[in-house]
Amino acid sequence: MSKFVATLALAGALVSGTAVAEPAKPTVVLVHGAFADSSSWNGVIEILQKDGYPVLAAANPLRSVAYDAAHVSDVVASIPGPVVLVGHSYGGQVISNAAKGHDNVKSLVYVAAFAPEAGEAAADLAGKFPGGTLAQALASPVKLAEGGVDLYIDQAKFHQQFAHDVAPQQAALMAAGQRPITEAALTEKSGEPAWKALPSWFVYGDGDKNIPAAALRFMAERAGSRQTVVVEGGSHVVMVSKPQAVADLIEQAAQ
Repeated sequence: MSKFVATLALAGALVSGTAVAEPAKPTVVLVHGAFADSSSWNGVIEILQKDGYPVLAAANPLRSVAYDAAHVSDVVASIPGPVVLVGHSYGGQVISNAAKGHDNVKSLVYVAAFAPEAGEAAADLAGKFPGGTLAQALASPVKLAEGGVDLYIDQAKFHQQFAHDVAPQQAALMAAGQRPITEAALTEKSGEPAWKALPSWFVYGDGDKNIPAAALRFMAERAGSRQTVVVEGGSHVVMVSKPQAVADLIEQAAQ
């Protein structure tokens, strides 16, 4: 092949895109909420990784909004490229605070999650509309040596309260391995939320018993959600019961 022909071939390849590297996909950072842990994202992670997305499921300490947001903020700061921040339940309040000050955070995804305004607490929003039954499903609080209490869902009530659309055997494992949250974290007021400056997407089930669907719809509309997916009959853990729907929305937010 002559040098001229080789040059033409290379030019053609560049035009067709075959010799142009695709831009790197953003890293998806997943933040679990109360009464869950990072394994609750396993189904979503499997889909995202298959589709070529780098994924990091951050361990949310569940101690206080300020402490937890600082922890997730440090995780985000360690990632060199663009980030999609995803929060479940109380994790939505955490990402709303953790994203601030990070230019690499491009979008937010709320999965059955709180998206509070400044000065609001998760407990305020959960009680804003009727339908939530979490208070009746809690086990006796665990007193902490440093003061305050940890909250768990009663294992006998966990399936129906938290994960009614998940197989009973899986829900039993989730109940035994649930991470507690301090009562103080649920009543701590939020700072100025990142959803005011960043595009957001929402997905939730209309059968959620932890955060009433009316509250989730209210927060999605207030945040100007780019797209809101409502899973018919879905529980509070739609990322477990409907991982494809959640992964699809995350990938839209990552585009």
